[in-house]
Amino acid sequence: MPTYGMVIDLLKCAGCGACGLACKTGNNTQDRQGGQSYNWADYMIEVEGKFPDVHYTNYPVLCNHCAKAPCVDACPVEPKAMFKSPEGITLHNDERCIGCLACVDACPYSDDDLDEGRSQYSVISYNVENEDVHPFYRDGSRINEGTSSGAEMVEVAGALPPHKTDFSHPDYRPVRRDGIVEKCIFCEHLVKNGLMPYCVDACPSGARVFGDLSDPDSEIANLLKVHNSVRLQVEKGTEPRVHYINKFRA
Repeated sequence: MPTYGMVIDLLKCAGCGACGLACKTGNNTQDRQGGQSYNWADYMIEVEGKFPDVHYTNYPVLCNHCAKAPCVDACPVEPKAMFKSPEGITLHNDERCIGCLACVDACPYSDDDLDEGRSQYSVISYNVENEDVHPFYRDGSRINEGTSSGAEMVEVAGALPPHKTDFSHPDYRPVRRDGIVEKCIFCEHLVKNGLMPYCVDACPSGARVFGDLSDPDSEIANLLKVHNSVRLQVEKGTEPRVHYINKFRA
């Protein structure tokens, strides 16, 4: 049984945002709504020093798929809505979720728990209750008479959102409803079919490597043999499975 993880090479990362765009379109995540950011492939800027001697490091971030995931422990329902797959992926079941946000509060990588000097980023997102999912595409108003409304685009495309990427997953809907949480699942629906997560496949510089941490001959295992990796907030004891190698400071 594989144990999946990811290595991100900070020297190769150009900060282009292709990973975020691929994740957003591939998983049909929402635009920003009610102050909530829906970016499973996000960015964290670590700032060091004081002006004028200031440096920053850009960290592409996502769910860390922790070996000891606090979000799973905190989920109060049985069977759990937030749970671990046999391959170590932290998954979420839409139907069992009651929207209590216990998982968000427990996650040490949530916005409230980030160290000073690091910008906020999203890990587990909450679809605001009683608000339409993808509200822009439910709106019938037009910017001007020469354009189509969001609702008209949906009608023509036959999908909400109109760029919807459809997929089948036993626990996760392609477009999640309101009143529940959602998060990166390492694109398990693709991995099960021998494909890479969207963010890995879209990276033009090959900065992201996904694979089996338990296979000593895998690319990801060999990278970790050669490089001393860094993981975020290891002092919390979560054993994150997203590793960073090398470093670029601007």
